[in-house]
Amino acid sequence: MSIKPAAGQSPGWLAKLREDQRAAKAVLAVLVSQTLPHEIDMFGVMDQVWITSPKTLLPVAHTLRHTLIEIASVRQSSDGQQIKTEQLYRYLTGHCFRQRVEAILEAVASMQEDLNKEKRAITKQWAKREAHLHRVASAMAGMYGDLQGIAGQSMQEVDRTGFAALSAPMHDDERRSI
Repeated sequence: MSIKPAAGQSPGWLAKLREDQRAAKAVLAVLVSQTLPHEIDMFGVMDQVWITSPKTLLPVAHTLRHTLIEIASVRQSSDGQQIKTEQLYRYLTGHCFRQRVEAILEAVASMQEDLNKEKRAITKQWAKREAHLHRVASAMAGMYGDLQGIAGQSMQEVDRTGFAALSAPMHDDERRSI
């Protein structure tokens, strides 16, 4: 866009303002003038310079202030993000993180070992109880046979399915379902 200076303005005023902006390390450059370039009615931007009349100075200033605050906030959050990213990387690659993971793995291994011990103990208890039940069933069947031998046909018949269930060993799939 070609810039036509207003009456009384030299053609190099925008270049001079941008130079001053760089020297001041300013984010924005604003020119307030009674005499505006022909392309600007009340306020506008020319070559990255805000130009306004005194009448619209306050609304433009409030708008630019709000924009600067937003920019600063974004920069500040990204600055913190970089620091936190570096801290997180150092933590993940450091000995503290490794030690914490090792502690978790040790606890899991210990819980697995306890579970295996408990499983072996319960399996041993089940086998012991199963042997007791088998001896009881065997003794009952023997006693019934003895009594039947003495009493003969006059003795009442007993349903033997209960004896069969007591004397049958438990299978692995039955143990898992308990």
